[in-house]
Amino acid sequence: MGYYIAPRFLDKLAVHITKNFLNIPGVRVPLILGVHGRKGEGKSFQCELVFERMGIEVTLISGGELESPDAGDPARLIRLRYRETAELVKVRGKMCVLMINDLDAGAGRFDEGTQYTVNTQLVNATLMNIADNPTDVQLPGSYDSTPLRRVPIIVTGNDFSTLYAPLIRDGRMEKFYWEPDRDDKVGVVEGIFGDDGLSRREVAQLVDTFPNQSIDFYSAMRSRLYDEQVLHFIHDIGVENVSQRVVNSAEAAPIFGKPDFSLSRLLEMGNFMVSEQQHVENSQLVEQYNRGLYSRKIVGLPTTPAVENNLTTVNNPPATHEVTNGDGYYKQYASKSNLNSETKAQIQQILSQGYKIGIEHVDARRFRTGSWQSCAMEGITSNADAVSTVEKCLNQYSGEYIRLFGIDPKAKKRSMEKIIQRPHP
Repeated sequence: MGYYIAPRFLDKLAVHITKNFLNIPGVRVPLILGVHGRKGEGKSFQCELVFERMGIEVTLISGGELESPDAGDPARLIRLRYRETAELVKVRGKMCVLMINDLDAGAGRFDEGTQYTVNTQLVNATLMNIADNPTDVQLPGSYDSTPLRRVPIIVTGNDFSTLYAPLIRDGRMEKFYWEPDRDDKVGVVEGIFGDDGLSRREVAQLVDTFPNQSIDFYSAMRSRLYDEQVLHFIHDIGVENVSQRVVNSAEAAPIFGKPDFSLSRLLEMGNFMVSEQQHVENSQLVEQYNRGLYSRKIVGLPTTPAVENNLTTVNNPPATHEVTNGDGYYKQYASKSNLNSETKAQIQQILSQGYKIGIEHVDARRFRTGSWQSCAMEGITSNADAVSTVEKCLNQYSGEYIRLFGIDPKAKKRSMEKIIQRPHP
């Protein structure tokens, strides 16, 4: 079975690329198509499948190439690759595109701590100039009056709000937000396990078991199933002999049989991977490290100010207790939070509709980039459990934004999303 191409994805790229090679009178076509969405959903891979399906040749640029110790090099690289791609169209006699992966990682500005360099400015200016004059792209120090062949540009990224706003305006860049629905996920995962004997029903059950996971989760799951065989191979030949056996060996490459791809085994591996993800989210060791760094200087923390809005009030902490770590002492304030009737009513409404409770938090700095993080909402079996869990999250993140929402388990969509706490200005 071949890999699955989402129909929406195929249609969007095919239309954009084709329009850029047509001459439609009176129609101005944006040169750049920006494909954005959350991490791990297969944006770049879907693009590659579309290019292969349409017989398109691709010139690639990585977001990591958009910075250099020499000012001007990344901008010159973009112009050079664009001209090379235009020449390919003429030489090969077929469609070619220029693709820039992870544009926001190379040219985005995530917060006030992100350094904005000369190269970042030049990359944005160069892309805007090419979008405005796609047939007149010159290299520094030379000028060629011969018009170039127009070449569509495809860029991928996670958050285009971090890019320079004039670059992403509609006249220059057409935006396509890629968020695969359930059918898309089932189709992609079916392609990943296409040679492993899983039925479509089993694939659908696997996707429904991990509805919040991205596409690369399932690819990683398949890879993890080979770990036992690889470990057995290492033990057989000895750890000290692995390098000689695997790299530049006169012997044939080791052959590994197909592992157990039963649904129960996949679910077991998936749950293990989810638990590892949860460990990362829950550890937050950087807070402990930073706390230890400043603990000797801190003699007492101010009481947490009241956080008030139309839904929630967090009371000022009435008491403190001392906590000891390896570097010294500091005072940590205990606090209690009370949900008002409107918030409790929202929780009850979510549960009464058969939805799951979701709650996320983010500090003021990351709020501007929308980098929300989930609070643990496990083991909720009643309205009282939900209220208690929400209050616990409010206590734990008393100085941050917190929002509450419902999750429809069938449609896998959010509903009734609302911010229930804002940090004190």
